[in-house]
Amino acid sequence: MKIHEYQARGILRSYGIPVPRFDVATDAEEAGKIAESIGGTVVVKAQVHVGGRGKAGGVKLAEDPNEARRRAKAILGMDIKGLTVGKVIVAEAVDIEREYYIGIVIDRSAKRPVCMVSEAGGIDIELVARVTPERIHRFPIDPLEGMTDGAAAELASMIEPEPEIAERVADVIGKLYEAFVGSDASLAEINPLVVTPGGEVWAVDAKMNIDDNALFRQPEIAEMRDTSEETDEMRTAREMDLSFVKLEGDVGCVVNGAGLAMTTMDLIKFYGGEPANFLDIGGSSSPEKVVAALDIIAGDSNVRAILINIFGGITRCDDVARGIVEALTRRPVSQPIVVRLTGTNESKAREILAERSFAAAETMDDAVQQAVELARGRA
Repeated sequence: MKIHEYQARGILRSYGIPVPRFDVATDAEEAGKIAESIGGTVVVKAQVHVGGRGKAGGVKLAEDPNEARRRAKAILGMDIKGLTVGKVIVAEAVDIEREYYIGIVIDRSAKRPVCMVSEAGGIDIELVARVTPERIHRFPIDPLEGMTDGAAAELASMIEPEPEIAERVADVIGKLYEAFVGSDASLAEINPLVVTPGGEVWAVDAKMNIDDNALFRQPEIAEMRDTSEETDEMRTAREMDLSFVKLEGDVGCVVNGAGLAMTTMDLIKFYGGEPANFLDIGGSSSPEKVVAALDIIAGDSNVRAILINIFGGITRCDDVARGIVEALTRRPVSQPIVVRLTGTNESKAREILAERSFAAAETMDDAVQQAVELARGRA
């Protein structure tokens, strides 16, 4: 789950990381009042779940409350990469002498969190990684040890030459890791962490993504979800506990299990097709999940064929088959459907489908090839 910058700033502040004064506004008058309470120069920043806000005109300095009102009025309602700005941060501006990047992310290949620091703060870290990867220093973190004081100090010394300031940077690194773990984050970054001419260290931007699977023990963070930035499909998938990612292809996929879903998408590409989505109904035998999954996929105008690929372990094939029948009873689907069911109660599932004149494919390769051909309109 993504949270907004102002929410991430609040979390970092709660862990003792120095964050300039800020508040969030939903209209220009409110922005002016916040600027007045802060005093001096402020920065007005759009709050949307995309990068590139500055380049899009969504980040502006304001010298006084009246200018803050004008800036907020111009930014609110702005379209940034398809998202409408409904909130802005009004934050105290600080003088910047040096800018650093500090981030912690789950590295799935290393099977542990990795802390990354760079002296190239304030710019797109993906660009730095692509063009000058030597400027990024990586440190795998042992989950049992955590971020030790020694490791934080070593990382800080790689980017900050002055020992006294490096101590402050190291303190931020340690506290960022505490926030990362304490919030069940999959990503926590400060870009930039700035050093002022007077030697102060401030986190002037913050980004955090939270592991959806841990939200049950993070009720306060779960309340931070901005549902206004979800599509209907994303909202339905979340409410039905489906793992769903929309893609650009034309073969819709309903699969149980992330590994099987990835394999299915690979096979679709292998046979010359393009998957329209990743959709994992999980290990449940609930027909309602199948109904919801088909509603999501059939509603995608790009989808020209639907592939249902189920390996029945915990998931019972007959329940999935009932879900397919129920979904088609509730809502006729215009796209052709190819079904492959194997495993628990497979024979019963085939009987249920046969009653609706559905013939399940014998193998996964057969099913994928049929779906790709149907999407091409050649079957």
